[in-house]
Amino acid sequence: MTIHGSQRRCVELSSDAAAGRCTPPLEGDSVRPAQAPSTGNPPARLHDNHRDLRDDEYWRAIPAYADLTSTEFHDHRFQSRNCITSVLKLRDVLGDRVSEAFYEDAEAGTAHSTMSVRISPYILALIDWDAPETDPLRTQFLPLASRLKPDHPELSLDSLNEQDDSPVEGLTHRYHDRALFLALDTCPVYCRFCTRSYSVGLDTQDVEKVHFGASSDRWERVFEYIRAHDELEDIVVSGGDMYNLRPEQISYLGETLLDIDHIRRFRFATKGPAVMPQKLLTDDAWLRAVTGVVEHGRQRHKLVALHTHFNHPREMTQVTQQALNRLVEAGVTVRNQAVLQRSVNDDVEVMRCLVRRLSFIGVQPYYVFVHDMVRGVEELRTSLQTAIHLEKQVRGATAGYNMPTFILDTMGGGGKRHVHGHEHYDRETGIAVFDSPVVRPGQQFLYFDPIHELSPSMRKRWADADVRRQMIEAALATARSTRIS
Repeated sequence: MTIHGSQRRCVELSSDAAAGRCTPPLEGDSVRPAQAPSTGNPPARLHDNHRDLRDDEYWRAIPAYADLTSTEFHDHRFQSRNCITSVLKLRDVLGDRVSEAFYEDAEAGTAHSTMSVRISPYILALIDWDAPETDPLRTQFLPLASRLKPDHPELSLDSLNEQDDSPVEGLTHRYHDRALFLALDTCPVYCRFCTRSYSVGLDTQDVEKVHFGASSDRWERVFEYIRAHDELEDIVVSGGDMYNLRPEQISYLGETLLDIDHIRRFRFATKGPAVMPQKLLTDDAWLRAVTGVVEHGRQRHKLVALHTHFNHPREMTQVTQQALNRLVEAGVTVRNQAVLQRSVNDDVEVMRCLVRRLSFIGVQPYYVFVHDMVRGVEELRTSLQTAIHLEKQVRGATAGYNMPTFILDTMGGGGKRHVHGHEHYDRETGIAVFDSPVVRPGQQFLYFDPIHELSPSMRKRWADADVRRQMIEAALATARSTRIS
């Protein structure tokens, strides 16, 4: 296995294919068509290290976990009860594994974060604490002040306008035949890049949040709306994270939705398998509830799937595969929705390895989202061009049905659009314009590349509010002029 740095890269090998040679016919010979070499043209080769899942006692490198047995560390109750929720707790667990300067950097970084800190022992143990500043797992869960960039001037806390499309508290009905049900507002861990930083987790120093608790009264109002709208066929149950629901809540929620005649399918959304796979291995009651809902749907000829959220190959270990095997054995379809992040998975080799490793452990790579315009994480966003480039480079690395769709969720509620589907994209200004003819006919929607990735002269133009508005209006006008009616 070839590992490069902290990113566990899959490395493409050059092909040594031999070219066939045609020789001229001898005198008296009949001319026959040239024949292909018997060896054929071998395909370009990729390293198969996506199969090499970590299986050592990696947690023992963490001072607080050094004496734990595998059984103790991989118990879901230990994982849930010992999450890191502050830099002070991080000090207690890591001790002198990192420098005082790192702790100070993290303290300053969390002071103005939109998301609370919550990191499972599993993820904490997988971080490379010899080089935490550049580690792709640390990057997703623990902010460092030294790495932060100023927010883009066009972003807002709810950049996707989910609340404007919410007819009932905790339900977003943007697409004709499907809706998003936010069943709760807590998660097993908190991701820095969370789209719903306006509602998920505890209030922070800078953000007072809208809260969607797991209340039966609120759920019933959501069910009433769904029953009254028979155009709805598909429900995504998210939050928050359904990993935090009790077994009886999962059964009630799932069976209630499936018993509504016009609901044909729904999806549970959870990051749990990526950050706390132990729950699938040691919480049998919870797993029975999930598989019971899947079976309830099967008996009614309805589809239930679980959507999860791996972003980097190193998040998958032998324990992950064992956990996912339990879902595979129960016939549960599992799909992955990754978020494209700078210095996490914006490298071609890392993204290829992520896609192939997901397929290897029985998870279908479904979406790769361009990073939403979220407050406090500007250094994680990439340009739209990065996503376009990655999509081209990843396609062909695995079977078509395992190739994720690279999409962008447009600002302002236009919904999901393919990264190649822009009406206009100026890489110099970093402005992209999209139409959304099904969701919002006749309207235009925008996405902006990170300003710090633009040229120095363009950054100066963005700093001028009047010039900025002129650039945006010009982009919208150009998109309208090239629109095919």
